[in-house]
Amino acid sequence: MRINVMGTSGSGKTSVARRIAKKLNIPYVELDELFWKPNWTESTDEELFPKLEEALSVDGWVLDGNYTRTIPIKWKRCQMAVYLDLPFHIVLYRIIKRSLIRGFRNEELWAGNKETVLKHLFTRDSMILWTMKTFFTNRKRFAINSKNPEYSHIKFVRLRSKKEIGNFVTQLKN
Repeated sequence: MRINVMGTSGSGKTSVARRIAKKLNIPYVELDELFWKPNWTESTDEELFPKLEEALSVDGWVLDGNYTRTIPIKWKRCQMAVYLDLPFHIVLYRIIKRSLIRGFRNEELWAGNKETVLKHLFTRDSMILWTMKTFFTNRKRFAINSKNPEYSHIKFVRLRSKKEIGNFVTQLKN
């Protein structure tokens, strides 16, 4: 199975994608890990695309991430696109909580990068602001892509609650 788990920051992509990968016993691939370099430096497409193609060259995988520009690569062989579409107030609460916890714990993410409380509360790079700006755009983009005939080989699944997510993961079979 080849699955792309998507959703706005704070929707639970990482947790759900890891649960699916574990249940199906297939590799978990995190797009952010492939993308971010030290000092929050973004990878160029020339750097990112070959890494993504290599990671997705195996028979089965669960990919965690949106990155619209990667659609031609990730959806070429994708069989299922799972969109986590939880209510805005839940996603906002989660991203605020996650941002504060990561900041206070000085938690390392990818390539040695760390998020800070100050960054989340007082800068334009805040994941909280990013979530507020992209939530509804991501929802619209998923709806449009799920109807695009170019992606007719993909089963699109939209999960709108914690209960739906739990039922979906429970019912998955190898």
